[in-house]
Amino acid sequence: MNFERKNYDSGRDYVLEYGELKFTFREADFRQRLEHAAKMVGIIDDTTVLNDAELEDLVDLVVNGEIPEGISDFGDHLESILYDDNLMKRTDQDGSLVHWLRRLTFRGAWLDQRVIEGELKVEFDPDTNDFLYYQPGVEEPIKLAEPPSWTHSAYQFGR
Repeated sequence: MNFERKNYDSGRDYVLEYGELKFTFREADFRQRLEHAAKMVGIIDDTTVLNDAELEDLVDLVVNGEIPEGISDFGDHLESILYDDNLMKRTDQDGSLVHWLRRLTFRGAWLDQRVIEGELKVEFDPDTNDFLYYQPGVEEPIKLAEPPSWTHSAYQFGR
């Protein structure tokens, strides 16, 4: 049996590669996934909806590993926490904020592709407000690695 994994593809605006996998995203999909990843690590709360400038700064951070010229207060905040000595020491063992934002964005697309290919089944859990993934024929959901928390560095929006 010659089984070749398909790559996730929603457009050609952004590319994330991991090993032999190459995932391509349209801009809206990529931004939505990054915003979700930011909520998962706690740099924004679950009710926050980022505006265009804030999303552009988040995209810059993930694509470039830094925000060369922030265009929002949120972008300035992200840039300041990247170089906080306490955060750098804490995250060295788990991966940086940029690493986890990329990883969670990639992981979400990887899971979606596995669902499309029939390798996983998905179910929404209203108690946790999140999705559970199951291998066909297995009753227990697969366990996904929990990302480190940056809630102590969350941006406080003054809207």
